[in-house]
Amino acid sequence: MSDRTNLVSRALPVAGLLLALMVPFYLSGFWLLLGVMVMAAAIGAIGLNLLVGTAGQLSLAHAFFLAVGAYAYCWFAGAPGPGGGGITLTGLELPPLLAAVLAVATAGAAGLLFSPVAGRVRGLYLGLASLALVFLGQHLLFNLSSVTGGFNGRNVPELSVLGFELTGRDPELTLLGVPFGDRERQWYVALVCVVVAYVFARRVLAGRPGRALVLMRENETAAGVVGVPVSRYKASAFVLSSMYAGLAGVLLAQAFQRVVPEYFGLVLSVEYLAMIVIGGLGSVTGAVLGAAFVTGLPSLLSHYSGLFTFLAEPGTSGVDPAVAARLVFGVAIVAVILLEQGGLVALGRRLRPAARPRVDAAGSGDPGPPDPVGQPALPPQDMTTASS
Repeated sequence: MSDRTNLVSRALPVAGLLLALMVPFYLSGFWLLLGVMVMAAAIGAIGLNLLVGTAGQLSLAHAFFLAVGAYAYCWFAGAPGPGGGGITLTGLELPPLLAAVLAVATAGAAGLLFSPVAGRVRGLYLGLASLALVFLGQHLLFNLSSVTGGFNGRNVPELSVLGFELTGRDPELTLLGVPFGDRERQWYVALVCVVVAYVFARRVLAGRPGRALVLMRENETAAGVVGVPVSRYKASAFVLSSMYAGLAGVLLAQAFQRVVPEYFGLVLSVEYLAMIVIGGLGSVTGAVLGAAFVTGLPSLLSHYSGLFTFLAEPGTSGVDPAVAARLVFGVAIVAVILLEQGGLVALGRRLRPAARPRVDAAGSGDPGPPDPVGQPALPPQDMTTASS
């Protein structure tokens, strides 16, 4: 890679981060809420991509772990008292920041309980087994009324530190003449979380655990021969993915300010699979791009429905924005499978400056084109070091 290309690749993330820091000063509440939802979905998609795209473990239970994170936060931070429909809610009233940490840990613990199954089966069998968690979760969300609020759900306590609300409006705050309400504060909380989640996932994939997961995905027998503890790595990937989902659940709960069981159904799990397939299996950046596409498209279609006269009003017999978005997802998935299996991130590589092939031809040491799932090919000499 030339010095110019290297400088551009280093400058782009910094410029993007600076731009993201300035967004709340210029955009309205709708765009800030959409951005928070996209960033929360990106965190969940990164976790699922580590499990499915990198480790090769199919899971349909992501909605269940999102629900665990969201409802665990509400229960740890919530106060006992009357809820909707005459239900008496329980709660521990812990400090919200501690409740958020415990919610992520609870999602990881739920993944750990399921990890013995994840360590023994794979592929379609694991996908079907994980599907049971979604049905179990829906049953619990509707029937553990004192914890979840049942059909009516429950309100989400604001995330705060020493009385300063990170996702609310108390105390009132104004910066550079811009009032910082709940949406502005939620934006920064989500931005910090997505940056940490992104960097951590990149470091995992760049290290020996990441190479071991890739080798395990390609050939479990070969991974076992070179000393990779396959069952332990599969279980660890499931726990890590569950913790990512738990954090995404906490952020989504903050965005919605009320959690209800219907949201955490099988459709949500399918949407997360669509995110990582469209964005690019095995790629952290692809997970973020896929989350932005799948999460942003329905909201944009609804917001600009007046420009699309063929869209019907929600609840009518025509094709409303939500149905249209899912049709687009289906077409996009088919197009990715048939035309570009690396997804949006691979499409972006195709659009890079044409100078790179000349640099490669000069012997710059570039590892060459990635494999179909967006990961650098594992050199044979690295296989022996991938076990630790």
